[in-house]
Amino acid sequence: MTDPSTRLPHLSRTGHAAHCRRCLAGLPASQTDIDASRLALAFYCIGSLDLLGVLEEQVSVQERDSWREWLWEQQTRGKYGSGFRPSPFMTAKHLSSVSQLDIGYTDYDTPHIIMTYTALLSLAVLRDDSSRLDRSGLLAFLRACQREDGSFSTVPGSNESDLRTLYCAFAISSMLNDWSGVDLTRAISFIGTCRTYEGGYGQSPFCEAQGGTTYIAVASLQLASTASDGSEYLTPSQRQSTIRWLVRNQDISGGFCGRTGKDADACYCFWCGAALKALAAFLGRCQFKYGGISKAPGENPGPSIPHYLSLAALSMYPLGLEDTEANADSWKFEPLDPLLNAKEETTSWIRKYIPGTSI
Repeated sequence: MTDPSTRLPHLSRTGHAAHCRRCLAGLPASQTDIDASRLALAFYCIGSLDLLGVLEEQVSVQERDSWREWLWEQQTRGKYGSGFRPSPFMTAKHLSSVSQLDIGYTDYDTPHIIMTYTALLSLAVLRDDSSRLDRSGLLAFLRACQREDGSFSTVPGSNESDLRTLYCAFAISSMLNDWSGVDLTRAISFIGTCRTYEGGYGQSPFCEAQGGTTYIAVASLQLASTASDGSEYLTPSQRQSTIRWLVRNQDISGGFCGRTGKDADACYCFWCGAALKALAAFLGRCQFKYGGISKAPGENPGPSIPHYLSLAALSMYPLGLEDTEANADSWKFEPLDPLLNAKEETTSWIRKYIPGTSI
């Protein structure tokens, strides 16, 4: 790798881990809007520490235990079943010793399907045995979120629904190893309505194809295939068309564009993905000097998504560097399961503990 544009810099694993710890400890006033999505933030930070291989090394047992307890405090039960709320920002502080799960939720702090997905992943990363998971209530919650067109709302009764929430419902069902909370036929039909002429998938019917929603559609169809005895939901020509669209979205910079004709973005190195050293060089240029990975070179890193997904892309596509190459050790990661978006070791933990002995 003699070309300066593709030479890999040192991956600042220590700095990136410190960035995650700072985000978990507290965020500046400019990030107030994230308060309503703290479970997602927790997953991206805890997941990043796990991908970097420093979770047990840099975080004490007591601190990991406190994170687990906080996550379980967000599990709640009510008329729509049970799941995890986005954060305690809408929850009054009860003075009694009764748990939040026993108190129940109102129509204003119901469980959220995306946050429930991230909570389950976070608990698995923290190696919780899920003995406190209300599995039957979670299946009831999924049923309450599915709409007539086969899509899933973020919370029961909401009009906000797209492929993201459908993927979360599929991922949760896969983790539980129980698909009784999903009408699979209607859900698969909804995915088909989101496919575009280019071969990609939009967030909703008639929307422009995007890298993120294309990943979500493909991953959802693969998860559904495992639940239906290996059924194939894409024809060979459809599969080839999707691959061609994804490949064409690689930019000259080495990164990937989220949509046709747009600038490259670090997030889409995961969403679109390719095992290319030029891709890694692009991610290397997205590093911030104080830690964290931004979505484009020269920008400040956010507290969550680009940072985690950049590391996930590197975990999913090993670079195959020789040990003698400069900075090679800093770019080595354990393998990632692309369907659930977690380390393969974490996925094995999920398959062992989240289904439980009975539903």
